[in-house]
Amino acid sequence: MAQWEAWQARTEPPVEEVRPGLWSIPVPIPDNPLRYTLCHLLTGSTGLVVVDPGWDSDAGWRALEEGLKSAAVTPADVTGIVVTHVHPDHHGLTARLRDASGAWVAMHPAERDSLPARAWRAAPDTDADGVWLAEAGVPAGVVAELGWKAGIVALLMGMPEPDVLLEDGDAVPLPGRRLTAVWTPGHTPGHLCLYEQDEDVLLTGDHVLPRISPNISLHPNSPAPPLGTYLASLERTASYDSAEALPAHEYRFHGLASRTGALRAHHEDRLAEILAVIGALGPTTAWQVTERLTWSRGWDSIQDTLRRSALGETLAHLVLLVERGQLAPHHPGSGSPVLYTLAGPG
Repeated sequence: MAQWEAWQARTEPPVEEVRPGLWSIPVPIPDNPLRYTLCHLLTGSTGLVVVDPGWDSDAGWRALEEGLKSAAVTPADVTGIVVTHVHPDHHGLTARLRDASGAWVAMHPAERDSLPARAWRAAPDTDADGVWLAEAGVPAGVVAELGWKAGIVALLMGMPEPDVLLEDGDAVPLPGRRLTAVWTPGHTPGHLCLYEQDEDVLLTGDHVLPRISPNISLHPNSPAPPLGTYLASLERTASYDSAEALPAHEYRFHGLASRTGALRAHHEDRLAEILAVIGALGPTTAWQVTERLTWSRGWDSIQDTLRRSALGETLAHLVLLVERGQLAPHHPGSGSPVLYTLAGPG
C-alpha cells in the first residue's frame, strides 16, 4: 500500500483516491517527526468538504492546492471544512482555505470552546501556564525551554472559530454522503472522528494512529482529566472494526478493535511504570516522574515543547491514578510543586 510504503521509506506518500470521491492529500508539517498531515477531501452530489487542511505554511498551501488539482478541483470549489481538532497541524490552514473559498468551518462544540484565543480571552491576566509548570515541579532553569514560542503563539491565536457545530451523531452537511460525526474526546476535548457509512471508512484524526500512541495530555486549560475519557473513547471506536481507518498521520489500516486494544494496554503499562517510579522514589513531582519514564526517543533526545508534551502526558496518567485511588497528591499551595505518593491501604 502506497501510504505504508512511503512511511517505511521516510518519503511523502502520493495523493491518493482511497475510495471514489474520497482523496488523501499529504500536507507537510515543518520540523516535526510526523512529517505530514493526511488531509482528506470528500466530494458529494453537490459540495466538497476538506477534513483537516493541515499546517499553515506556503509549502503546505502548495501541497493542498496540488492535491485538490489531482481531484480536478480548486480551493475555490471547497464548500465546507471539518476539523477533527484544533491543533495547528490540522486547523492551521483553515483560515486560508476559508478565505479562498467562502467555505463553512465545522467542529465539535467542546473543540470550539478550547480554541487558544478563547482560553486567552477568558483569563488574559492570569499566569496559568506559569502556575502549571511550577506545580508540576519544573526546575526554574527549564521553564523557558517549555514555554510557547512566539511564532507558535501567533499561529494558535489566528485559528478561526467555527460556523457549524457538530455534536456526536450529527450528519456532516454534504449532500450525497452519509458522513457522521463521532465524538472521541481525549486527545483534545472535542476531537471528532468521521464515519462514512457507504464506504465503511472511519477518518480517525489523531484519535487512533497505526503505529504510535497519540499524546494524551493534561494542560492548564484542560476542562477535564483526559486519559480516562480517552480510554472510554477507544472502547467505542473498537465497534467500528469493519471500517478501514483513515488517520491524519502515518498510513491507513484495518483492525480498529486490535489497535484500540493495544493502545489501552499501552496506557495501562504506563500507569504501572509510574507507580513503580513513585514506589522507588517516594514523594515525587510530575517532572521527576517524567524524567524517569521510558520514552520512544529517549528523554535526552526530547527537547523544548516536546518535553512539555511529555510532561502533560505524565500528568494525565498521574491524575487517573489519583482517580483510581492508587496515588495521593499533596498540594502545599498554589505555585508550589505537588508531590505524589502511593496511596495507603483503605
